[in-house]
Amino acid sequence: MAQIINVTSEALQAQIRSLLPSQQGFGEDLQASNVITPVIDLTAAAEGSGLPVNLQNAWDFATGSATVSNTTSTIVTTTGFWKLNLVYTHFENGSGRSSSLFINDGSSDKTIWNFTTSSASSAFLSNLEETFFIYLRAGDSIKATAGTACNMSIAYRQVATVTGELVNPLGFTSE
Repeated sequence: MAQIINVTSEALQAQIRSLLPSQQGFGEDLQASNVITPVIDLTAAAEGSGLPVNLQNAWDFATGSATVSNTTSTIVTTTGFWKLNLVYTHFENGSGRSSSLFINDGSSDKTIWNFTTSSASSAFLSNLEETFFIYLRAGDSIKATAGTACNMSIAYRQVATVTGELVNPLGFTSE
């Protein structure tokens, strides 16, 4: 038999008021029921994207690329959320070789990824691959530095705007 129980959690009521501002004046207590109610999540369709996340993040014709070797390069300067795929190759024996990927805000750097060989390194060839999702505010940029005998190949694509609106692959339209 179904039972309805009053819930007197101020934290839950504050969350309801926050998420549903039109219900702030509603004076009733929250209630819970021991009846199982199925919930259908229509969030993606309501946001205008019925595309699964892995497909929404697909590489497309708008994908940019950069190769950095023995220098520092600016990769992205546009605000929003970015997907980056980094392939790093260190192809010479030597000590103190260092490469990094970082966010620059115009005055300082925040390191996202760094690889440094030690002075005792005997590796002749190192290959690493990483995927990152990075958020850039106004004034931020993604930069990469590759040391001597190091190579970084970076593919990048914007996956959402600075306000979180999803950016679908170039040319994709949902029905």
